[in-house]
Amino acid sequence: MNNDPELSGKYLGTISQDFVKIADTLKEASYQIRKGGFECPVFPISKKELPIGQLLIGKFELNLDWNYYASYMDEFVQRELIDKDKQDDFLKAYKDPDEFCCLFVVDEAFTNFVFIPYPED
Repeated sequence: MNNDPELSGKYLGTISQDFVKIADTLKEASYQIRKGGFECPVFPISKKELPIGQLLIGKFELNLDWNYYASYMDEFVQRELIDKDKQDDFLKAYKDPDEFCCLFVVDEAFTNFVFIPYPED
């Protein structure tokens, strides 16, 4: 898997289409994860099954392009997807979870963290 820091239009389009439909659900899940004492909610998304986090919304449930999982930073550190010595860098890059959703996009040609702003109420 290659890490490409730029989110191509191909991904942005399909992710945005899904995100509009489920942003409220992801925002509430982010709140619940933080309320449970876990820092930095992360939502892995993939078109195939992932072993990261717990399935929150399957793509077939709501006619989506992506499966959405719920996780948090510590799981990424435990699975060595974030190096322990890079944890501070991740925290510095992590955006306000009340305003942005942290997605971990996993696809054949792209794997990276992406922050998408929640729609304004």
